[in-house]
Order: sequence, then structure tokens, then C-alpha cells
Amino acid sequence: MTPLRRIAFIGNSLPRHCGIATFTTDLQQAITTSRQDLETRIVAMTDHGQAYDYPASVAFQINDGNIEEYARAADFLNAGRFDVVCLQHEFGIFGGEAGAHLLVLLSRLTVPVVTTLHTVLARPTAVQRAVLNGIVEASSKIVVMAEKGRELLRSVYHVPDDKIEVIAHGIPEVAFSGPDAAKARLGFAGRPVILTFGLLSPNKGIEVMIDAMPLILKRRPDAVYVVLGATHPNLVRDQGEAYRESLIARVRELGVEDHVVFLDRFVDQATLLEFISMCDVYATPYLNEAQMTSGTLAYSFGMGRPVVSTPYWHAHELLADGRGVLVPFGNAAATGHEIAELLTDDARREAMCRRAYTFSRTMTWQRAAERYVSVFEQARQGHWLKVVARSDATSPEPRSPAAPDMQIGHFLAMCDDTGLFQHAVHSVPDRSHGYCVDDNARALLLACALNDPGEQRLPDILTARFAAFVQHAWNPDTRRFRNFMGFNRTWLEGSGSEDSHGRTLWALGECARKDASPSRRRWAQALFAEALPTAEGFRSPRAWAFTLLGLDAYCAMAPDDLHALEVRHSLAGRLMSILASVETPEWVWFEEGLAYDNARLPQALMIAGMATQRRDYVDAGLRSLHWLMTQQTAPAGHFRPVGTAGFGEQRQRPRTFDQQPVEATATIAACLTAWRADGDAEWKTTATRVFAWFFGSNDLSVVLVDPYTGSCRDGLHPDRANENRGGESVLSYLLSLAEIRQLARVNTSQTPPAALRAVGT
Repeated sequence: MTPLRRIAFIGNSLPRHCGIATFTTDLQQAITTSRQDLETRIVAMTDHGQAYDYPASVAFQINDGNIEEYARAADFLNAGRFDVVCLQHEFGIFGGEAGAHLLVLLSRLTVPVVTTLHTVLARPTAVQRAVLNGIVEASSKIVVMAEKGRELLRSVYHVPDDKIEVIAHGIPEVAFSGPDAAKARLGFAGRPVILTFGLLSPNKGIEVMIDAMPLILKRRPDAVYVVLGATHPNLVRDQGEAYRESLIARVRELGVEDHVVFLDRFVDQATLLEFISMCDVYATPYLNEAQMTSGTLAYSFGMGRPVVSTPYWHAHELLADGRGVLVPFGNAAATGHEIAELLTDDARREAMCRRAYTFSRTMTWQRAAERYVSVFEQARQGHWLKVVARSDATSPEPRSPAAPDMQIGHFLAMCDDTGLFQHAVHSVPDRSHGYCVDDNARALLLACALNDPGEQRLPDILTARFAAFVQHAWNPDTRRFRNFMGFNRTWLEGSGSEDSHGRTLWALGECARKDASPSRRRWAQALFAEALPTAEGFRSPRAWAFTLLGLDAYCAMAPDDLHALEVRHSLAGRLMSILASVETPEWVWFEEGLAYDNARLPQALMIAGMATQRRDYVDAGLRSLHWLMTQQTAPAGHFRPVGTAGFGEQRQRPRTFDQQPVEATATIAACLTAWRADGDAEWKTTATRVFAWFFGSNDLSVVLVDPYTGSCRDGLHPDRANENRGGESVLSYLLSLAEIRQLARVNTSQTPPAALRAVGT
């Protein structure tokens, strides 16, 4: 893999006045400095119609309330060929309820995302939880700045541990020094200085420090408390300077106006470091425990200043083991006592300074940049393909980063020593519904697909188990495959449906061609030949299509089986006949309505046409697939599979819901077959857009798969995803992933092999 070259950051940016803006800019500059060959850019969030004089590093800005600009930002990032996007997330800086507009951007990105969470809520609202879950699922890695963040992500949001990285808030690299020189420069020579820095707002606890000043002055009458920072812009917008004025009034009431200094300004980093370096004690009396990150705490600690703080999460970790002093929330007496103790005990204060400075050397921006770059590399290596759905046909084809790794953990959990379970309750296998040959045939197809180059084969014992299920499903008395089996291994029927018989033939054909075991290939070929004659009497077009897909593989292995060749022509001819009888200029389809696994019909015709050199078969398949895609594309350009609510309706546009993974899988396979048939690269683009449906490019912007376990939700309801993750769904996703992974290994400029394109000449 080539080294990282281009990195984009999404977040607030200086000169906007806020902590996220400072962090984003500092991180961007640190990473730019870390390697000369790295190019970095910022996508800046602009608030409430404000305008900022952004530097050249800001290449794009999003007005937080304009949802269309989130989509345009995704287009910008995709077209810019960035290797990684680093998102800075804080509730309140993105538009929509709980910042939900951000999901529009994430659902369209093809670039791997590393998200830094500046807040992790222990008790989120339902909407906050949904938004954060969407962000987590769209991200390859999640960075938090404290172990408490990791703990909450595990326990509250159930984020896998290997997806979480803890990287401390960066700090400038400065030499350790005492406060006297800076005090002289800033006009505080000879006085003990207590400092608080940051945007003023009621949650900062400045009132507590003001109330503590009389206690401090009893021990150190010359002490001064410096409050450095402008009022938070949101507070100014809503209330003006009423809060600052209330603090000043409180100072007057206590008679400490000669010992409290308000400096109403937002300072640059150099000025901030000068102020921090002059203080004898840094105070962060925040009122809220759920403060995951404090840049001012990190900077003061990193400069070796003694810190007195309330035990919010970040401070509780950073100041442990005598590296600082913790006081109860809202307790002015305790705060005053501890600060006075430090100001009157030079030896203790100096020792605390040294401990803090020594401990913080691992937190410098240089070290943070190294950690982030390492995480970016990991994210890129593990990135899954996620393609934006574009309605603009002139948009450039998105590049195809490496497809996700093939993770089969959930698939394995759905299997026992009989075979694959049909259903699950959430991710837990549901034994009450037993097994079916449909899903075990699909599992055999997956086993064959994983014999392709670059994939890890399934354990042979597992492939043998699926084959044994298929063998046991064969009923020689009826010459049909049984379908449904109870958990007690009792068949629930003598014969299954025509479609399940056809799908089993398909799996047997592929097994005969691609199984790793020569003995099992011979078994599959023999059982296929035994079960094929039954399919000649079927009336289901999908059973014909599944059988044709199996015949393509079987005939390649048994080219002298004249009966199989005859059946292939017969079944393809039937599809051609029903298409001719139903098709109109407005309804280019085989039936009066659309149902399930629709794209398998045109795929089967194209497969048969390429094998038999029948151009009319291929043309009919391409024509009907083109039409089907017009029915399965939403106005916004993303894939919208035929919904189950419309099954059985005649000559009507498909219903939107419920949407199921099996439709996406069939469509991906059909589109890639079309590409092999006519060489049009647009079919590859369409296939990757359909695959993006699994990863949130859908009507609900909901990610359906967990790429770390390989599980897949059972589909989309009108208002939510179906949280159950059954056998058909996991196999649909994994079969699609196998195809996309093979596609990703093909040079994007490569045309299909001549043997596959010969029918088009």
C-alpha cells in the first residue's frame, strides 16, 4: 500500500473562537509538520450564518444548517482523493437534531473516516444515541482522549474494543520554566497568580472560584485570580454579556475586585502559553462530571503548572497519583483551601510541577501526530468500500479503495453441527425456526466464493456440513429437495418450493466447479445431474433463473452432458418467451409485477447468452436490467431495492419498504455480469453504488452491516433498521462482499476478458 499522501479534517477551524477550532487547527498543523510529504486540508464548520476569514488550509466550508452542503462536502472529499478523513465530533457544531446532518456527509463518503469524539455521553437521548451510533458505524476508528471514553463506548454504545484508540489531547513542546519571567512581562510581578482560561459559560464554575477567593486571600493577601477568555459566542448571541456582568457583580459583592482580573479576549496560542507560564496554580472548577476533554487542562498540565480541579472525567484521570489536586464539584471552601495550601507550600507546589511536566512528555503534539498517523494507516488498511450515490451522471466515477476484510464471525456463530440457522434475534441465533436448504445452499455458494484468489477458505469441516445438509435435503422419493427442517432435525415437508430446488441446483453447480475438494466436486456434479430433470417441469421464473446459474457452472465441468445443454436452452427460451409476452416500452420485465431476487432473471439470461453465444439472450438481459435499475434508484441517486410491501402488485412502481439485503446482492451480481457481457464500466460503478446500500447510502442513511463481525441487519423498515441478523442477510452481505473484493482486485481500466466479450462482436 502506498504511503499516506492526503488527509482531510472536518471540524471547526480557527479563526472561529472555540476549543474544537483550536484543536482541529493544532492537530492539522502537527500532522502537516510530522511528515513533509503529507498534504492536509480542513473542511470547516461555519455556525449560524457567520463568516470567517479562514486560512488557505481550509479548502471547503459547511454552513451548519444547510444539509445540501454536507452532501457537497462529501463530493469534494471523494473527488479530492484523500486517503483518510479525520472528523472532530462534538454535539452542537453540526446541524439537524443532535447533529444528524453529519450523517448525510458520512453516508456518501468513499474515504475511510477516523473520528475523534470530544464528548461521550453516559446518558444520551434516543436521538443522540442514534446519531453517535451512525458516526461510529461509519468510522473505521474512534479516538477518545481518556480511558473513561473507552469505557463508555464499550458499555453504553457497545463499540468493539479494537475500534477504539485512546490518544491524549496534544500539548505544545515547551521547556520547563518558572513563572517569574512571564509574570514580569504580563504585569503581575511579585504576586501569586491563579489562572482560568477558556470561553466563559455557566458550566465552567467561575462562580465557585470567585467565592473561594476570600478564603485564599486570608492565607495569601496578595493573590490574584486571572480569568482569561471571551464569552462563548453562543452565549453572546442569545444573552449578550449578561453572564460576564453577573460574574463581575459577584466580585464586587465579595469585595475582591482588586484580586480578580477579567481579560475579555480570545488569545492565540503564543499568548495563551505566556499566560499559562506565569500562573502558580491553574484552576478548572467545571461543574459537570461529563467533561471528557479539556484542552486548557492539557495545556496547563503539559507546561508543568499545578492544577486544582473538580473531578470531571478528564481531570480525574490526568491528575491522579499526586499529579494535581481534585476538589468536590461546587465546593468553594475546598477549592479555596487547596489553592491556599499550594500557594503557601513552595516545595509541594514545585514537586507537583515537576511530576506534571515529566508525565506530560508523551502528550506533545509531535507524539499525538505520530499516534494519529498510525491510526490513519490502520484505518486505511481496514477500510471498507462505501460509495456515494450520485444523481449527477456526469460526476466522476469514485475511486475504489480496498473493500472491507472478509469477517465471518457472525456467520460462524449462526452455524451448528447441523448447518446454518435461518433466523436470529438481534445477533443471537434463533433455534426455534430451525434450518432451511435455501440458506445452507447459499452457505455452500459462499464457501465456493471464498476459494477465489485472495480469500481465506472456510474450514473444510464447515463446507462439508453444508454439503451434508444439501445431501440430506434430497428426497429421492419425490425427486425434490426438502427445504425446512426443525431444530430437532426433523424435516417439516416432503418437498420444498421450486425456487429452493433451483437455488440448490445453483449451489451444486458452483460446488462442482469451485470446491477445493475433488471428491466433493464429483459428489456435487452427480447430485446436480440427478436433480436437474425435475427442474424441467417447474413454472417459477426464479427457479428457472437459479437453475440456469447452476447450469453455467455444471456445463463448464460436464460439457458432454447433452441433456444439461438442452435444459439450458429450454429454460433460457422460457425466460425469453415470458419477457416477450409481458414487455412494453414502459414495463420491460418478465412478469406483471416485481417480487424478490429480481435481478437474478436478467443475470441468468446474460450468463446463458455468453455461454451459448446467443446475442439475443444477452440483449434481453441487459435491457431488462437497465429497466430494473430505473425502478430501483431513488431520486437522490442511491439504490432503493424493491420493497416487500409491493410484492404482487401489477405494473406498479415498487414500494419503498421493506427493503432486504437479498435484493442488493442479486443486483450487484447482475450488474457485474452485465459489465462482463458488454464491457461498459458504468455497470461496475452501479454495482459499487448498490454495495454502498449496506453502508448507509440508503433511504434512512443507516449502516446495515458490522464490518468487524460480518453481520448484517435483516433490512430497512420505514423508520428503522431491522435489528435481527439472520442467515439470509449475513450470506447476502458476504456474497456481495466477495464479489466487490474480486472487483477491487481488477485494475479499474481493465475491460472484461475477450472470451466474455466475444458475444458482443
